Amino acid sequence: MPNRERKIPIQIYLNENEDYILTQKQKASGMKDKSSFLRHLIIYGYVYDIDYTELREYNSTLAKIGNNLNQIAKRMNATGNIYEADVKEVKELMQKVWHTQKSMLSRQPSIKQ
Repeated sequence: MPNRERKIPIQIYLNENEDYILTQKQKASGMKDKSSFLRHLIIYGYVYDIDYTELREYNSTLAKIGNNLNQIAKRMNATGNIYEADVKEVKELMQKVWHTQKSMLSRQPSIKQ
């Protein structure tokens, strides 16, 4: 094929699951073949490397608050009283949640089109 516009072949190996995903995405894109789809991804696609460390900490803090609220609710139901220390603990945890959330949002990249 001497009149071929693209003369550099690239060979990749996929397992069955990866090939299925590629085929489904290519079909959903409306492109006629996998080569066109892959070229489009190379030229216009993005690769994201996301660090979920803060999100895990955030979810852990939310879980602690939920557990503490459940314990406070049990104590209230059992005794009919609410304790100052319980309220203080929940407020401290909420401050940690807000701080973590603000930190995560401030680090979000702005995507310019």
